[in-house]
Amino acid sequence: MKLQKNIQRIAKETLLKEAEAIKNVVQYIDDDFEQAVIEILNMKGRLIITGMGKSAIIANKIVATLNSTGTPSIFMHAADAIHGDIGMIRQEDIVLCISKSGNTEEIKVLLPLLKRLEVKTIGLVSNIDCYVVKHVDFVLKALVDKEADPNNLAPTTSTTVHMAMGDALAVCLLEARGFTAQDFAKYHPGGSLGKQLYLKVDDIYPKNELPIVNQNDLVKDSILIISKKRLGATAVVNDQDELVGIFTDGDLRRMLEKHDNFSGLQIGQVMTSNPKTIDKGEYALRALNEMREHNINQLIIVENKKVVGFLHISDLINEGII
Repeated sequence: MKLQKNIQRIAKETLLKEAEAIKNVVQYIDDDFEQAVIEILNMKGRLIITGMGKSAIIANKIVATLNSTGTPSIFMHAADAIHGDIGMIRQEDIVLCISKSGNTEEIKVLLPLLKRLEVKTIGLVSNIDCYVVKHVDFVLKALVDKEADPNNLAPTTSTTVHMAMGDALAVCLLEARGFTAQDFAKYHPGGSLGKQLYLKVDDIYPKNELPIVNQNDLVKDSILIISKKRLGATAVVNDQDELVGIFTDGDLRRMLEKHDNFSGLQIGQVMTSNPKTIDKGEYALRALNEMREHNINQLIIVENKKVVGFLHISDLINEGII
């Protein structure tokens, strides 16, 4: 038990140290940061991000975030850059160099080569008194007092702050571009995030059966329809085919509690009136929110007051929306 408490204490202290480091770096968002965003926003090429070791991993993450939010970016390993990969850089590109110390040997070799190519350069560093700061056009200051580990050696706090600074850069760019949820969906069509943004009920409900009964139909006949269509419910309409109610498995249980004999009961006598519906062209995410809000498992799809389909919670699960 003592060991467990010690582990929990260390974990909490680590998170608090890193949270405090992110909070402290807010003061270093300055004119250089702003100008770097403007340069990236107006560039005609790509943002090429480079680094070594853990900084290379952070660079990859920032590249992925930028690409998914509308800023074309490429990762270039600093060691590979000085052994030929620098050939990928064009004059219209901008290069962001990530280095905790700002004195990484490979970056020090790379920067003069970038100057010869006449490309704009940005440095993301945790040390203001360094080579990178003196040789780039713009500096993103991710300054940290110490790492989270007791020896102040393992990249922990510094990598967290660097990643957060990358997120700040990406969010500034996407807001400046007016990047919308629909734009985001274009870059994420295969994942659940994308589906939440583009999938509509029209894309799902046609696969389902369409159980409909008249309000004057007998309950026993309606139960057969529910069983045959396998959706656990049926829409109930009037003589003008307008939706007036729904009869679900739950309604069936409540009916059995009240009526010993239902052979003569009409479905309109035991249905739930004013059922929850959703329009044909709505997004599937809206349907999910409706189901959650009202604690129901299905929605009736309507078009011009006519029943056109059913959407069940299992459909959304199968599509990966949930």
